[in-house]
Amino acid sequence: MLFKQKIKDWMIPIQNYAIVSQDVTLRDAALSLKTSYCELDGGMCSEAGPRTVLVVDKADKLVGIIDFESFLKVLIPEIAGGLSGKLAAMGVSLTYAEADASSMDESLQGLNARVIKNSEAKVRDFMLKVRGTIDADDSVMDGLKKMFKNKITVIPVYEKNQLVGVLRDTDLFLAVTEILDDGKLS
Repeated sequence: MLFKQKIKDWMIPIQNYAIVSQDVTLRDAALSLKTSYCELDGGMCSEAGPRTVLVVDKADKLVGIIDFESFLKVLIPEIAGGLSGKLAAMGVSLTYAEADASSMDESLQGLNARVIKNSEAKVRDFMLKVRGTIDADDSVMDGLKKMFKNKITVIPVYEKNQLVGVLRDTDLFLAVTEILDDGKLS
């Protein structure tokens, strides 16, 4: 069954995905993703929802993707660096932190302000490049190969040059587990 199934059988339709202009702020993109992430599962925020935002240009052409990790790296940059980088982002020197660790709580109070300030950055400055696309009529096996070859977890799905959906690694995982349910490879 797996090798006969098409990408369109497993993809998330484009109408269930957050799509933003490359000119919007990260705040707008993050809130759009939160909405689509929670709507797909009846209002519950769960792994069922999209984990990326599709970014389009003025002609509505797909030009990038932003995933959870990209958002977090920009909104809270201290998570991406080492200890001294984290402390510097919080406005604390290593000497200060070692001298009075209990005062670290005071420096963390600025977290909300930093996240809000960083959220004003434009999506175009932080979006990831699209590293591959796939046709809706391609096989699930083609999807697996493309994802592993390109080291990606989502891939835009096209039908006659029209963006129609997104295929995620989790969708392919579920497709492959059908072999375990069926007990056979078709």
